[in-house]
Amino acid sequence: MATTTKLGPRALVRASGGPRYAVALAVDALGTGLLRPFLLLYGVTVLRLSAPATGVAMTVGIVVGLVCMPAVGRWLDRGARSTVVAASMLVRVLGVALLLAAPAGHVWLFATAALFLGIGNQAWPAAHAALVATVAHGRERDAALAGGRALRNAGLGVGALLATACLTGGTTALQALAVVTGLAYLAAAALAWSVHLHTHPATTPAKDRDDAPAPRMRALLAANVVYVFCLNVPEIALPLVLATQFHASPVWAGAIFVANTVLVVTLQVPITVLMSRFSRRTVLALAGVVLAASYLGFLAATSLGRGWGAPAVATVSVICTIGEIIYAGSATALVTALAPAHVLGRTLARFQLSTGFGLAVSPAVITTLAALGSAALWGSLAAATLLSASAVAIEKDQGTRLSGYCRRARAGSWARRSPRGTA
Repeated sequence: MATTTKLGPRALVRASGGPRYAVALAVDALGTGLLRPFLLLYGVTVLRLSAPATGVAMTVGIVVGLVCMPAVGRWLDRGARSTVVAASMLVRVLGVALLLAAPAGHVWLFATAALFLGIGNQAWPAAHAALVATVAHGRERDAALAGGRALRNAGLGVGALLATACLTGGTTALQALAVVTGLAYLAAAALAWSVHLHTHPATTPAKDRDDAPAPRMRALLAANVVYVFCLNVPEIALPLVLATQFHASPVWAGAIFVANTVLVVTLQVPITVLMSRFSRRTVLALAGVVLAASYLGFLAATSLGRGWGAPAVATVSVICTIGEIIYAGSATALVTALAPAHVLGRTLARFQLSTGFGLAVSPAVITTLAALGSAALWGSLAAATLLSASAVAIEKDQGTRLSGYCRRARAGSWARRSPRGTA
């Protein structure tokens, strides 16, 4: 059983990459919050594309963006850190520029813009986790990853609120939002690059590096595809259930989404630190149990009818959010802890591939199951999540007995910062 980590605000910022990097994360999240929820509206309203064409273009952009992840992993393993983070932000600047340049009715230019935005969104999590793993270690690293997620959710929430307030301006307002988003990404990229964080690639012979064991994470990666469905429950499943089964006011869905954001922002770090007394694998399995329990709670809530159904769903959503927080605080931390230093980038890239795939397929799976009834939706999610939690719990950490070189590397002896700037 591990000891509990205690980090003050300054230590947390330092472990997360430093003040400038924290500001870069906040600005980047703000820009994403301004545009991401309204990209579909931009295609339909500004470019006058059909809703199906816009949706397909966005989905293709997200899925094709995953193809870049192996290259991102190799780039990280060559020692790049802040450069990859900045590149993930700059490629989204290009995506926004293409949005602004696209003429009305030009679906292919919109699809290309969505592709570049997708590449940036997919590359960022792995790059960020690799950077944090370079400046922080052990449970301090876990808390720093949790702090970065809380900060990002706060930025996304504020950006979405600002964008919602601007929507009354119509086409002009959406174009202005795109401009502000592009400038935010550009500023964030400059701040992230200014950290100048790089690492020494492995200096041992190629044969030794190739012979070093790679982590066995097949069950973990497969389970992550199911776990990640929880991220789309407040955004897709609950609004769908509230609207179709209870004919409830949209205020309920909005309140659940706001509560989810507030809980993640305020509780992500405290809960992650609290759970640090247990092994990461145990905590991740526990997250699956909590999520499955919440899904069964949603199933029970849907049987209450229109009078009590909506309040019951809102109450159970708090349990679902707690499960999401436990999952988010342990999954990346476990992957980072299992990965040998010389393949950290590629391991994080594989993990992001499983996350991106789960996020891509979950809307279609959720809507299909919902059409079959509450039992099909929540029963299937609960069963799949419990099965995934079991797989996580029983998978052995074989293949993670690192060579002496890997242990020295994980201790941080291979990391350096450029004298031009400090994080």
